[in-house]
Amino acid sequence: MQMIGFWAAAGGMGLALAALFVLALLRARSEIATAAEFDLKVYRDQLAEIDRDIARGTLPADEGERQRVEVSRRLLEADRAASRASRAASRDGLMLAAGLIVLVLGSSYWVYTRLGAPGYPDLPLAERFAQSDALRASRPPQAEMEATAAASRPAPIQPDAQFAGLMEKLRAAVAERPDDARGLELLAANEARLGNLPEARAAMENLIRVKGDQATADEHAALAELMIMAAGGLVSPEAESHLARALTLEQRNATARYYYGLMTAQVGRFDRTFALWRPLLDEGPPDAPWIEPIRAQIEDVAMRAGIDFTLPPAAGLPGPDADAMAAAEDMTAEDRTAMIEGMVAQLGERLATEGGTVEEWARLISSLSVLNRKDEAQEIYAEALSKFEGSPSQQSFLREAALDAGLTP
Repeated sequence: MQMIGFWAAAGGMGLALAALFVLALLRARSEIATAAEFDLKVYRDQLAEIDRDIARGTLPADEGERQRVEVSRRLLEADRAASRASRAASRDGLMLAAGLIVLVLGSSYWVYTRLGAPGYPDLPLAERFAQSDALRASRPPQAEMEATAAASRPAPIQPDAQFAGLMEKLRAAVAERPDDARGLELLAANEARLGNLPEARAAMENLIRVKGDQATADEHAALAELMIMAAGGLVSPEAESHLARALTLEQRNATARYYYGLMTAQVGRFDRTFALWRPLLDEGPPDAPWIEPIRAQIEDVAMRAGIDFTLPPAAGLPGPDADAMAAAEDMTAEDRTAMIEGMVAQLGERLATEGGTVEEWARLISSLSVLNRKDEAQEIYAEALSKFEGSPSQQSFLREAALDAGLTP
C-alpha cells in the first residue's frame, strides 16, 4: 500500500508538471492570437478612415483607391502570417512540451531507481541506529558462522612430507601438554598458514585460556582475526568480545581497530567504521596488511555515512631515490646487483643495530630470498620472530612473508 501511495503521488506530480507545460503553451498561443487581432484591427481602421476621407472629399478617389488596395494587401498578408504563426506555435509548442515532459519524467525516474531506494519507507537516523543495534544483537554465534562458511572455505594447503611430519609432532606435543603456551602459539600460527582455520582458532583460544589475564592485546586481536577468517569474514559476537578486550588493553591496537571497524560496517554503522578506519589509513605504514582493504572500501563507507571524503593517493614504500634509480638504468647487471646488495646490507645493519618495523623485517627477508640468499633469509626470519615475541599478529605477518619467499615458516 505504501508503494501504491508513493507512485500515485509521483504520478500526480508528473501530471501537474505536464499541466504547467500545457498552460504555458496555451498562454503562448493566446499571446500570438492577441497580437494578430491587434494588427488586423489597425488595418481595418485604416480602410474605414480611407473611406471617410474620400466621402468628405479630402482624399481624391483615385488616390484613395490606391491606398485602399495597399492596406487591403497588408491586411490579407497579416491575416495569413497570423494563421501560419498560430499553426507553427501550436505544432512546435506541442512537440517541445511533449519532449520536455518525457525528458523530465524519464530522467527523474532513472535517477531515482539508481540513487533512491524503491520499495523502502523513510528511515530516520534514530530508526537506523535501532535497526543496527537489532542486527548486531541477532548475529549467530561463532560456531554457526563457521559451519555456514565451511562450504565455501578454500581447501587446506597440503605441505611437503617433512613439514607435514613436523606438524603431526607439534599436534601430538600440544595434545600431551595442553597448557604449553609456546606450543599452542606455534600450533595456532602453523594451522593458520595451512588454512586449517577452525583448528588455528581453537589453538589460539586455548592459548588465551592458558594465559588468562596475562594475554596481550595482540593475542586477543589475533584470536579475533582467526575467528573472523574461519567465519568467512563475518565478525561474530565472540570475535567482537576479543576485539573489545584488545582495545581495552591497547587502545591503538591497529588489528583490533581494523576488525572492529569491519564489524560496525556489517551492522550498518558506517559512521563508526569511518571514524576507526580513517586514522588507520593516515597512520600507515603503507604496506600494513589493513591498508589495501581500507582503501578498497573507505570511499563507499564514507558515502554511506554521509561524509564527503576523497581517497588520497597511495603512499609508496621507502625505496631508492630518483637519482639512484636513474643511475641503475645505466649499470650493468653485475653493478645493479651489487647496488641492490649494498642497499640490503644497509637495511640489515640498521635493523640489527636500531631495530625496525615488522614490515621492514619482512622486506629484508623477501630481498634476501630474491638475491638467492635463502639460508641467510631463514636466519633473519628466525631473528625477526624472536624480536616480535609475544606479538602473534606481527609474527603472523612475518610467517606470511617467509612463505612468500619460499622459506620454512
